[in-house]
Amino acid sequence: MLTQKTRYSIFAMIKLAKEYNKKILSITEIAESEHIPKRFLESILLELKKNGYLGSKLGKNGGYYLVKSPEQINLLEIVRLFEGTIALLACTSEKYYQACEHCADESACLVRGTFKDIRTFTYNKLEQTTLAKLI
Repeated sequence: MLTQKTRYSIFAMIKLAKEYNKKILSITEIAESEHIPKRFLESILLELKKNGYLGSKLGKNGGYYLVKSPEQINLLEIVRLFEGTIALLACTSEKYYQACEHCADESACLVRGTFKDIRTFTYNKLEQTTLAKLI
């Protein structure tokens, strides 16, 4: 299950994608339109900026904007940024693999095989789903 932080980051990024190359959005505009607590949104947007997804402008007409086009940002990047791994089991993770404490032979484990298939499907679906496809 995705954390609230990840969900809010996706909603904020979709909102910013809708305004790509049109206007800069203030935190207040994003928070109100997406029903995200403003203080929570501030930390999310700062993290997205720190990781190269957003730019910002200070001042009265300041706010945030995407630095990459909506076609260049996929859900996989956002989910990984806030969640870390896509896998539901550590023994199926590509980036955060840990051996299973319950299996003598992981390659023969049907549970692992099933969850590896789920991880692969989820990974591919998130990778193929860009912000552009969601606006």
